[in-house]
Amino acid sequence: MNVFITGAAGFIGGSIATGLVQAGHNVTGLVRSTEQAAELKALGITAVIGTLDDKALLAEHARAADAVINAASSDHRGAVEALLDALRGSNKVFLHTSGSSIVGDASGGKSSDVIYFEDNLPEPTADKAARVAIDNLILAAAKDGVNSAVICNTLIYGHSLGVNRDSVQLPRLLKQARKSGVVRHVGTGQNIWSNVHIEDVVALYLLALTKNVPGTFYFVESGEASFIDMTTAMAQALNLGQPQDWPLKDAEAEWGYEMANYGLGSNSRVRGKHARELLGWAPKRTSVVEWIRNEMV
Repeated sequence: MNVFITGAAGFIGGSIATGLVQAGHNVTGLVRSTEQAAELKALGITAVIGTLDDKALLAEHARAADAVINAASSDHRGAVEALLDALRGSNKVFLHTSGSSIVGDASGGKSSDVIYFEDNLPEPTADKAARVAIDNLILAAAKDGVNSAVICNTLIYGHSLGVNRDSVQLPRLLKQARKSGVVRHVGTGQNIWSNVHIEDVVALYLLALTKNVPGTFYFVESGEASFIDMTTAMAQALNLGQPQDWPLKDAEAEWGYEMANYGLGSNSRVRGKHARELLGWAPKRTSVVEWIRNEMV
């Protein structure tokens, strides 16, 4: 297939683009610079230089492609609208990348017993309402001749398959630990996140290209872990003793409001059946703690 992917120079998009090329697809990727374009060319990916604000450019490449993957931003409504407008009535696949912080509770590192399911999502918090509205817009496009899906990833771990980029959450913990000599988590670190390895994420996107049921929302998860379990494994791998609790205000100073409260200080516990039942997805990696201990550093 000819696949157009946004965010092709990022961790998720670059990994997906590389996986697509390895599977025999022709991939065109949106990037922001000539330097990023050169990186993609080395991986066998055709680069297009532009931004998510270039609506005409997005529409042109969406119409020319057999399928479109948005892996650049979960929050850029204008880009999504441009892509959907170009795809309406075509029945082409459109896979949109979202993230499970949409059910994050900003608990400050406290645990939660609440687990969310694909067919029973909560009302979003004010911080996440705009992202959820975009997800719903994409799902509704299935009624207008778009083979659409929202792929809602959880905490992604593993090393990039494509360009040399880091994932979002664990590398921030690692960077702080290397800078300070102390591994830290938000609050007491009892908060729990579902998680998934990047290679399994890529496998799911590849399956969805040909097996997606229009209008499907997928949680992408193959296990879960508390942050204290993950930081303990990180401290062991770095030989830095025991991880330490960190007050939320200090975590915000280091990582910013969004990352401290939602990326690292919340619970995001979800279960995904759709990928397994509709796509036949069978994740191969199921322990983030083992990966941290043995492969992260």
